Amino acid sequence: MSDRNTLTTANGTPVADNQNSLTAGDRGPVLMQDFHLMEKLAHFNRERIPERVVHAKGAAAFGTFTVTHDITCYSKAKVFSEIGKQTPVLLRFSTVGGEKGSADAERDPRGFAVKFYTGEGNWDLTGNNTPVFFIRDPLKFPDFIHTQKRNPQTNCKDANAMWDFWSLSPEALHQITILFSDRGTPKTYRHMDGFGSHTFSLINDRGDRVWCKFHFKTLQGIENFTTQEAVRVKGEDPDHATRDLFDAIDHGDYPRWRVCIQVMTEEQAMRHRDNPFDLTKVWKHSEYPLIDVGILELNRNPHNYFAEVEQAAFSPSNVVPGISFSPDKMLQARIMSYPDAQRYRLGANYQQLSVNQPKCPVMHYQRDGAMALGNNGGNAPNYEPNSYDNTPKQNCAYAEPALDLGNVKVDRYDRRQGNDDYTQAGDLYRLMTPDAQARLVENIVDSLSSARQDIQMRQLCHFFRADVKYGMQVAQGLGIHIDPAMVPAAHQPVGV
Repeated sequence: MSDRNTLTTANGTPVADNQNSLTAGDRGPVLMQDFHLMEKLAHFNRERIPERVVHAKGAAAFGTFTVTHDITCYSKAKVFSEIGKQTPVLLRFSTVGGEKGSADAERDPRGFAVKFYTGEGNWDLTGNNTPVFFIRDPLKFPDFIHTQKRNPQTNCKDANAMWDFWSLSPEALHQITILFSDRGTPKTYRHMDGFGSHTFSLINDRGDRVWCKFHFKTLQGIENFTTQEAVRVKGEDPDHATRDLFDAIDHGDYPRWRVCIQVMTEEQAMRHRDNPFDLTKVWKHSEYPLIDVGILELNRNPHNYFAEVEQAAFSPSNVVPGISFSPDKMLQARIMSYPDAQRYRLGANYQQLSVNQPKCPVMHYQRDGAMALGNNGGNAPNYEPNSYDNTPKQNCAYAEPALDLGNVKVDRYDRRQGNDDYTQAGDLYRLMTPDAQARLVENIVDSLSSARQDIQMRQLCHFFRADVKYGMQVAQGLGIHIDPAMVPAAHQPVGV
């Protein structure tokens, strides 16, 4: 067994020589049996994972969110449960359109993605440094991003594509006006605001819902580059904002943001002049003033960039009880597309990586896939519903109130309610000839006899509800005595 200072292979085998390959003679060829060499080269070929399609260039740090004001009248989320409560966070900043090696000072929106490691699971707020976006319908998103990337022939940025799309998409004008103002070139990540951008919902412990927008107001003050300054900095230090964030935290100059919300009631939303779920528009502060919630502080740099930043996965689908979604079309699409992108980029089990792993117990029936960590669920069932004790079960206490869209309510409707699951199965049984019925029963008994008796009894109830004879035949085949007098009259098809 080697000590902690002895170099080993990934398999733990001590390495005697990390400077010289195994060869046939001093000047001979390298041997394939040099497993250490093969491992190093093979791993090196696989070190790069797909970069993010958007927000590829980024910097991040860890810190805390501290509640300073009570908003429990709006949300039951435990992250807001009491003044002084602290929650660990990870905040990743980014440019949007450029590749991983692009300059930090590009004229571009800046990503502002926060992961709150709450006691009820991870809550991700994936926003930008602007309160609006270029489009309001997700169907246009792939086309828009194509215009921000490289021309398929020249492989250069293409002003024709960019302005062609914008000139045919007037909803982009609000964001264009922000992008080409001073705010399009923030001086550093520390000197800009952040926004959840989308409309979300907050739900309190009485089941009341309000609509909400999240704001992060920098306490370092707003500072921006002029175009000329940005061009100069791009040439002098393409990583200036990444370096600035790391150095500030390293020197104990911890950046902070004031966290606020805007709140709109459902009644106000129905009367609002604009669609309150339109990502191209803001809510006026004069009508919906900022409400203080807390302070977000960054106070720890990542120890390893790849492990804690490149592998960090954010998604607006990550919400917790008391914080939820809205009819915002862009948000609805991102709920699907973000985790889909992470599964492609990192793998099906990306949430098991340390930086993405919730700090609370995780109990589900997802199994297997590449890089499944831990015991992969052990010997517990990998399906639900099940009749095993001490397995995760749904809890209706966490149900959200139905969302009234006027002519329809969005809710999780009980698909069994009012449905007759027995009549047609019984009709089919009664259509069969006696010998076909016998073969049916024989096949069922052959399979069901291997199950536990409590499962057999539960399934027998279904057969009886379809047809008494059907149930009696299966029971006899299983060797279970059923007193016909004990079969309830309620065996008749339900719901009819």
